[in-house]
Amino acid sequence: MLSYVARRLVFMLITLFGIILLNFALVQFMPGGPVEQLVSRLSGKHGGGGEMSGNISTRITDPSNTQGLSPEFIAELNTLYGFDKPLPERFWQTVKQFATFDFGDSYYRDANVVELIVERLPTTMSLGLATLFLTYLISIPLGIRKAVRDGSPFDVWSSVAIIIAYAIPSFVLGVFLMVLFAGGNHFDWFPLQGLTSQGFEELSFFAKVQDLLWHLTLPVLSMVLGSFAAITMLTKNSFIEEIGKQYVTTARAKGLAENRILYGHVFRNAMLIVVANFPAALVGAIFTGTILIEIIFGLNGMGLLAFEAAINRDFPLILGLIYIFGLVSLMTKLVGDLLYVAIDPRIDFERRDV
Repeated sequence: MLSYVARRLVFMLITLFGIILLNFALVQFMPGGPVEQLVSRLSGKHGGGGEMSGNISTRITDPSNTQGLSPEFIAELNTLYGFDKPLPERFWQTVKQFATFDFGDSYYRDANVVELIVERLPTTMSLGLATLFLTYLISIPLGIRKAVRDGSPFDVWSSVAIIIAYAIPSFVLGVFLMVLFAGGNHFDWFPLQGLTSQGFEELSFFAKVQDLLWHLTLPVLSMVLGSFAAITMLTKNSFIEEIGKQYVTTARAKGLAENRILYGHVFRNAMLIVVANFPAALVGAIFTGTILIEIIFGLNGMGLLAFEAAINRDFPLILGLIYIFGLVSLMTKLVGDLLYVAIDPRIDFERRDV
């Protein structure tokens, strides 16, 4: 197992190197980069948005920099962003920075990229982990019950409900829940936006937990109703496949109780494919499924941060987020394989290709 983990770590390093190479190419060759953005702003052709970092703001507010945009000034901008150096030198500098998680400063915010990510990460983690926990808490028991009662009226009407929930986008459901339960024309049970109430820091520990749960209820519910369908059907189909195998027939012939067969033998084998889906579900819940929900409910998380960075073409922030997303995806995939072994020690990854 150790050799497999070592091979996976080497593969992760190669993949991260590819991510760095792609990021470098985007920054160096993608049109509309930071120099072009500033030239457009100084020429009055682009209204723009967002706040610029201190160094850039100083240059823009300097009257001497707004007179004619001479080639010398353009050269200064290239020097400011390091574009005056040879490509190999710039690439090596990028590798060193990414290897040490130094993504530089945001172009449009007076803050370091890592500081911005760390500031927004707790919100996204709270939303994503709560969604994932509730999704699995609902999906696994529901999927097992549907498998045991396959073809029954319960299986039919629950499948209809799951399909309807899956067909409704989470952001549409979020707007509906907001109008219905957050002070619209019906009920005023939950806050409209934000993650905490005013005076949150002065609350006791349990009051803080209650306040967070109060604010997370509608966003999490919006995401759960649209995401548990896939895991439910995956669990059901996996259990149906295992229940139809010979060892289950043999166990029944020996007189074993159905619950013992189901949870003592079938469960371990059927849950392998569900565990395999866990890393993708984790990354999806935390990093991709929260963007529109964070925008709708005004939650200052990484999804909203990525949206703002894309709108403002904040390359250091965008590329830092891409690198973090890639690293987390690779790590969760490795964790999923280790969970495989924890559930079923018979699995041997030593003979498996990376």
